[in-house]
Amino acid sequence: MSSNAPHQPVRDLRFFLTVPHACSYLADREATTLFLDPQESHSQGIYDALALLGFRRSGRHLYRPHCEGCSACISARIPVADFTPSRSQRRIRRRNADLSWHVRPALFDAEHYALYDRYIRTRHADGDMYPPSHEQYRTFLTLDEPYARLMEFRLGERLLGVTAYDHLDHGLSAIYTFFDPDPAWNRRSLGTFAVLSLVRHAERLGLPHVYLGYWIRECRKMAYKEAYQPLEILDGRHWRRMIAT
Repeated sequence: MSSNAPHQPVRDLRFFLTVPHACSYLADREATTLFLDPQESHSQGIYDALALLGFRRSGRHLYRPHCEGCSACISARIPVADFTPSRSQRRIRRRNADLSWHVRPALFDAEHYALYDRYIRTRHADGDMYPPSHEQYRTFLTLDEPYARLMEFRLGERLLGVTAYDHLDHGLSAIYTFFDPDPAWNRRSLGTFAVLSLVRHAERLGLPHVYLGYWIRECRKMAYKEAYQPLEILDGRHWRRMIAT
């Protein structure tokens, strides 16, 4: 089956729109979000189909932007078989060759939360995820579903980073990464290493894509995704290769 075609029909599913709210990525803009009705099935098949149409997961919610007059948020994915790491990405892989990684179910872990708390307070004190809390963490990153996973990175016994992702039929979908904010670890570029690790993991699993969420050219926090080449973006209902600039 083509990866451009949903695995099963979704036209009969129920969705709802939020009221306009402040955009998290672009200043002075309003955003509207399209959500799958929480009463609908969130089975693996439905999730697989919606992911091909640009939907993401946050906690138990599947959503995508649906903003009037704005199309800045563009779904992006890495075609695993064609991905070629840049020189700097190859250096990052080498710098982190001493790390071990383990995949776990996306369940609450006190050690993970302590790292998340430090990361948000240090790196994102000006964002809408501050201040962190146990409830916020559980709602956002824990989910007792077979496709929801956590990949943790350790140096010996020390936890350095955690990536939340979903194992879909047609790829791995990155949800969020947090890591030790101590400047001593900056040279490792742990955020980049997490993406590179998902690509390598998808390759080992025989999965064709790693989904990176939304690429937003005007937003520095999201524009970094251009560094992973080649990159595919969702144009309407079709995925196409992005032309690097």
